[in-house]
Amino acid sequence: MHTQSVDSPPPPAAPRTALRAATVLALCSALLLILVAARWRPLTWFDGDVSRTTHRWAVDDPGLTHVCRILTDWVWDPTTMRLLCAAAAVWLVWRRSAWWTAGWLVAVSAVGTVLQQSLKAAVDRPRPVWRDPVDSAHYAAFPSGHALTATVVCGLLLWLLHHYGVGRALWRTAVTVAVVSVAGVGLTRVWLGVHWPSDVLGGWLLGAMLVALAVAAHQRWRP
Repeated sequence: MHTQSVDSPPPPAAPRTALRAATVLALCSALLLILVAARWRPLTWFDGDVSRTTHRWAVDDPGLTHVCRILTDWVWDPTTMRLLCAAAAVWLVWRRSAWWTAGWLVAVSAVGTVLQQSLKAAVDRPRPVWRDPVDSAHYAAFPSGHALTATVVCGLLLWLLHHYGVGRALWRTAVTVAVVSVAGVGLTRVWLGVHWPSDVLGGWLLGAMLVALAVAAHQRWRP
């Protein structure tokens, strides 16, 4: 019976699971995109009901609204997320000499930015409009750039931590921070009245799809 030599490198992980996940996420994203572009009434009613309710809460609770503005404008802002991604790329080069992976990380982050801006321009969905707004935002609504960027960056960084085999305590902490960040940034965008709930859902789905595709590409083509 043939046995593998202890000096042989382990076989590369098959990207099939990541590709399957990307396919499912792409189908969900496409369906949501069609419903948003077609202004499907049940979705429009749901977005309107949730947004009106959360906006009323935001107006009635200025303290919590101020905290949400700090979180969304500074902690979970797309610029902050991209800087975190850039710092991780520098660490990969400095500590691991992983030039290919660092370039892959930066490239996927850039693709996420191009994807969200392209879809915003193509769909051109208006943002919610209020007589008493608590915050403001630019560009079109769908998808949420904050939600997409946070999903992409947190997803990629989590996968890298898993790929390099970090300790259990660090892994659990990272998962907790990532989940809170991705969920939190979406909730703050709706709370502040600058996105419809389906904008945030679209950002989450598209970001997760991009992460799955990126992982599959890394597993398939990394030298």
